[in-house]
Amino acid sequence: MNQNPLLNCDYEKGVCEIRETPNSESSTEQLQSTKDKITIIYYTDPICSSCWGIEPQLRKLKLEYGNAVELDYRMGGLLPSWDIYNSGGISKPSDVAHHWEEVSPYYKMPIEGGVWITDPLNSSYPPSIAFKAAQMQDKKKAVVYMRILREMVFLDKLNITKIEHLEKAAELAGLNVTQWKEDYESKAQIEFKKDLDLGRQLGVRGFPTLIFTKDDEILDILYGVKPYADFEHRIKKISADVTKEEYSLEPEQLFAIYPTLTTQEFAVLSNISFEKSFEKLQKLTEENKVSRKKYKNGDLWIFNKN
Repeated sequence: MNQNPLLNCDYEKGVCEIRETPNSESSTEQLQSTKDKITIIYYTDPICSSCWGIEPQLRKLKLEYGNAVELDYRMGGLLPSWDIYNSGGISKPSDVAHHWEEVSPYYKMPIEGGVWITDPLNSSYPPSIAFKAAQMQDKKKAVVYMRILREMVFLDKLNITKIEHLEKAAELAGLNVTQWKEDYESKAQIEFKKDLDLGRQLGVRGFPTLIFTKDDEILDILYGVKPYADFEHRIKKISADVTKEEYSLEPEQLFAIYPTLTTQEFAVLSNISFEKSFEKLQKLTEENKVSRKKYKNGDLWIFNKN
């Protein structure tokens, strides 16, 4: 079984789709491309398992094509509330736990579904608004913030709708927590609504959706989890003269950029197999260069700062 009836996530297609969304007023939000760069409007959601599955490709993309590509993170609102899903025989929250357990080996990314049993989330809106508050303050730190939220919910089984976890993530991401909290309670809610409205205008119905634009024109769309080569193909089709940046494959250099990596992420970034990746990471733990956090469906490797 590859489809979860609750959030309509199909891991063979690599997509989590929206079943139903609240009515919305039209938005005046416009496409805004970064000058001289391809802008990829990335529609995602903090609890989207397929978006967790695409992390290795996106991390590699930033290293190789960061000079030519700008990722514009937008929130899509995967789970507005349980009221929408509690009709028509739709499954209960605990069913998501089983789905996440199925997704994990398919993407080779560790996921623990226990939060849906012990402390289920009632919506993905609070962490989405929290991300917009982080993004208003610092776009780079906001990406770090999203990563922390995903590790909290997918790995540590924490309910990321709760303010204590959202606030802790802001602190760990190096944000001004006072400013973040003020924006979270006010302006960020407006920014989140703009994302939802633009997503409807663009016809976004699932995540991940990556819309390739240049000079404010939509040129291509990548829907769902796809191999890394699909990203490269689209970038080069838009700008044939784009050059790939070389980056160091030394583990210490990779961890200096990304302080936490899953086995699959390290494999993709290092251009090696999953099995070889695990062997190398095991050796690094023996050398006390990284620490290993074991989960039921995989591992997270953390850089040991000297």
